[in-house]
Amino acid sequence: MPQATGLPTVVIVGRPNVGKSTLFNAILGQRKSITGDEPGITRDRIIGDAVHFNRPFQLIDTGGIVPEDAEWIPAQILKQARVALDVADQIIFLIDGRTEITSADRDLAQILRRLGKPVTLAVNKIDVAKRESLTTAFFELGFKDVMSVSAEHRLGLEELLDHVTRDFTEVEPVDPEEQAGKLRPIRVSIIGRPNVGKSTLLNAMVGGERAIVSPIAGTTRDSVDEHTIIEGREYVFVDTAGIRRKGKTHLMAEKLSVVMARRNIRMAHIALLVIDATEGPVGSDATIGGYAHEEGRALVICVNKWDLLPENKRKEFEQNIRDEFKFLDYAPIVFLSAKEKKGINSLFRHIATVYENFDKRVSTGELNRFVDMLKLERDRRIFFMTQPSVRPPTFVLFMDRGEPLHFSTERQVINRIRKKFGFDGTPIVLKIKARRGPKDARA
Repeated sequence: MPQATGLPTVVIVGRPNVGKSTLFNAILGQRKSITGDEPGITRDRIIGDAVHFNRPFQLIDTGGIVPEDAEWIPAQILKQARVALDVADQIIFLIDGRTEITSADRDLAQILRRLGKPVTLAVNKIDVAKRESLTTAFFELGFKDVMSVSAEHRLGLEELLDHVTRDFTEVEPVDPEEQAGKLRPIRVSIIGRPNVGKSTLLNAMVGGERAIVSPIAGTTRDSVDEHTIIEGREYVFVDTAGIRRKGKTHLMAEKLSVVMARRNIRMAHIALLVIDATEGPVGSDATIGGYAHEEGRALVICVNKWDLLPENKRKEFEQNIRDEFKFLDYAPIVFLSAKEKKGINSLFRHIATVYENFDKRVSTGELNRFVDMLKLERDRRIFFMTQPSVRPPTFVLFMDRGEPLHFSTERQVINRIRKKFGFDGTPIVLKIKARRGPKDARA
């Protein structure tokens, strides 16, 4: 079972649209949560690692909480927030300083006081000196630590973090050379159309209810990270928003979700393409898989909800995938049920194998013995071959001429490389070098 990594935890809570994601991004120094003017953009809890004056901590951004709202999504947001609050060492209760105290603010304040944990009330959107006086009105919520900030303009953040992290342990700065020698986490992005079971798969893989799961398509908007340890190696699983075609994305938050999902594919080592077994492979599945392929990411195709289909359909289904996704012929296919937690161990094994291939390097000597056995077009010749880089495995073919190989010849070389050296689950990049400069191809 995966194990979570441990750091002091700071949780940001508040009702919708008070600026929680903006504060989260300002503290982390990167745009990890989606921010915008629509209330309720953040739904899941989003986690990032931060450091303030050599005091490292885990920062959690929660969805906007409306305690008495009985609708499905707000209720699930509250449930996710409670999970975060259970592990919190410090809580930042963020409130909009330009509005009056609402009943939702009072209800949330009451919930937080009952926890018996340190709470700092951060009054947001105090971006000019004349608004400082507005902060005093919020002492009536019953918290002794009240501070004014402007997350958007990064005002008051140093003072807020000084206060929140004052009891956290200081650590010595990590030497860059020492850090370089450590194994970095393997980043795995879970991608696919809306409502194919990505969040359910994340929960099944990390052994907990980590992401909001609902029958409503498009529930996940942010990308949700989970750090886990599997057999001594750290993994970061990222549940991305369901990707729709551009013409189908009308709301600002949905459009941003697509941009962020594609960004997370780019930052990942491995993509898990989740397909709904009850619907079969469709064109948009191939489009999303194409995003991972174009970025040169390793790939595993996950057929989810397989428990709803008869086992004797497996070969036929696999053939349909191969026919639909011809350009992903290198990607292994795993049949699973995230809801029933079936096939998860097999998926872990495939992830480990695919990453090993994604990071595999073949010596120049082996490659040149391999070149001696290659027979190409009559008028083309490979003098020698090297592998300058990995992730994805990239090979340079030094040839007599600089124009690209014919498509069929390129496929032949790549297929022969796979047959000889493996590389299951990862695209292979070929670069041609000659007098006229390099030409690239990926397959």
